[in-house]
Amino acid sequence: MDKVVATAAEAVADVPDGASLAVGGFGLSGVPDVLIQALHERAVTGLSVVSNNCGALESGLAVLLAAGRIARVTGSYIGANKEFARQYLAGELEVELIPQGTLAERLRAGGAGIPAFYTPAGVGTQVADGGLPWRYDGSGGVAVTSPPKEVRAFDGVEHVLEHGIRTDFALVRAARGDRHGNLVFNKSARNFNPLAAMAGRITVAEVERLVEPGELDPDAVHLPGVFVQRVVALTPEQAADKQIERRTVSAPAARGTVSG
Repeated sequence: MDKVVATAAEAVADVPDGASLAVGGFGLSGVPDVLIQALHERAVTGLSVVSNNCGALESGLAVLLAAGRIARVTGSYIGANKEFARQYLAGELEVELIPQGTLAERLRAGGAGIPAFYTPAGVGTQVADGGLPWRYDGSGGVAVTSPPKEVRAFDGVEHVLEHGIRTDFALVRAARGDRHGNLVFNKSARNFNPLAAMAGRITVAEVERLVEPGELDPDAVHLPGVFVQRVVALTPEQAADKQIERRTVSAPAARGTVSG
């Protein structure tokens, strides 16, 4: 089945207001920027986003956030995104912060058809006991807090019950993909992308290089096409356009000196 869609705009054309999205990426690595930009151009709003973070440097999900298109974020950290912090503290945005490993497993579990699982992460904290601020009231108070979760002991060790995550759509970016939706990710850009893809009921993948079926070594495939419904081939310019959050450059050693 050929899953290739001509444009990013066409690939996200049926994402409605209020949809839930699982979005791949970590910081600025492996972020589906082209699909996010296509959503921004459609002016879709009221989105519930599940992603490790919410973009940075005015790229990635930060584009939708700055435009006021995101109503709720489920993620692991705010990072250096000042607009994310401002909207959260001003009561404009609901935020559910989750331990990073738990977030990864909740996405994977949702995609694997596992409704819930127990983990020791968060036991004895507000993650399990409830009371984490989900939404502020804009005046310094808390309007909505997280509920308590079930805690159960296994072999004498307490574990908290966490539910798998399923979303209406998922947006991911891969280094290579074929027309059947089989994907290969490049090094650290693999991050949350396979997990986000598994969690989406409709998963859209932007690929830097589109290949024909059979060109990918089956042993090299990171995510099988069964989890992907649409594939968008990026142009060379789009594939090469990658952000660096913090560029660090070492001063060149003086000629004739030996370092070490």
